Amino acid sequence: MSHYSGPLLTRPVFDAMTRALRKGQPRITASFDLGQSQAEAALATDGWSLHGQHFAYPEKIRDRTVYYFDGEDFTPLSRFGQYGLIKLVPTDWGVPTFEIDGIKMLPSARVSPLEDARAKVALVQPAGKVILDTCGGLGYFARCCLEAGVARITSVERNPEVLWLRRHNPWSPDPDSAAAGGRLLLRHDDVTETITSVADASVDAVLHDPPRFGIAGELYSLEFYRQLARVIRPGGRLFHYTGSPNRLTSGRDVPAEVITRLAQAGFKAERALDGVFGIRR
Repeated sequence: MSHYSGPLLTRPVFDAMTRALRKGQPRITASFDLGQSQAEAALATDGWSLHGQHFAYPEKIRDRTVYYFDGEDFTPLSRFGQYGLIKLVPTDWGVPTFEIDGIKMLPSARVSPLEDARAKVALVQPAGKVILDTCGGLGYFARCCLEAGVARITSVERNPEVLWLRRHNPWSPDPDSAAAGGRLLLRHDDVTETITSVADASVDAVLHDPPRFGIAGELYSLEFYRQLARVIRPGGRLFHYTGSPNRLTSGRDVPAEVITRLAQAGFKAERALDGVFGIRR
C-alpha cells in the first residue's frame, strides 16, 4: 500500500490557522507534513484549501495528536490492535515518535527520533552493505541506512498498526519511492520466524531495536542471538537497543546480560549509546 499523501494536522498548526482566520488573513503558510515542507493554505469561513482540495475545519484538535484526512474528516492517527493502542505522537523536532498504550517507543525529549536513529545506524557503517532491521517500527533506521548509501535493507515489523502508522508518517521511508530505489524491503512478519529463512553469513550488519525485555523476552534470548550470529558474516556489526532500565527497581542489568549472551553466541560486545554494540567474531 502506498504512502498517505494528504495533509496532517497538529494542534499548533490548527491554532495558527484559527488565529489567521480571526485576523481576516486569507492565506497561511505552514507545514502540513510534520515539518518536512511548507505550503500555503487558503482560509475561508466555510473551510480551507490546500493544493486545490477543500477541507472542513475539524471540530476539535487535541494536544500530542496527529490527524489525517480519512476522506470525510480529520481523524487521529491512532488505532487499537493486538498490542494495545498505537498512536503517532508529534514532537518539537517535527519527526514524530509513537506510543503503545501511552508508553513512548522512541526518544524525543532531548534529541529528534531521527537524529537518535542516525547515531545508532552510524555504528554499523551501512554504506554499500546488506542490512537486517529486525524490528522496523516507524522505519527511521531504514531511512538513515538509505541516506547513508546502503546496498539493501530488509525491515521487519510484526505489528500491523505500526505499519499503518508508518504508511501515514511522511518521515517513514516509502519502499516504492525513488529515494529507496528498490533497496528497501519491508516485511510484515515476526522476525523470530523471518530469520530462520535468512541464509548463513548473508548479512553484513544487523540493527536490533526490540521492545523492552518484559514484552519481547524472546528477542533477548541466546537462541535468537545465535540466529543473528548465523546470518551475520564474520566481522559484521550489530547494534542492539536495550534502553537503560533502572537497576534499583528492576534488580537487573539488562545490557550486561545481553553482552554475556551475545558473547556466548559468537559476538565481541560492549555498551554503546543506549544499547550494546557487537562484532561477529
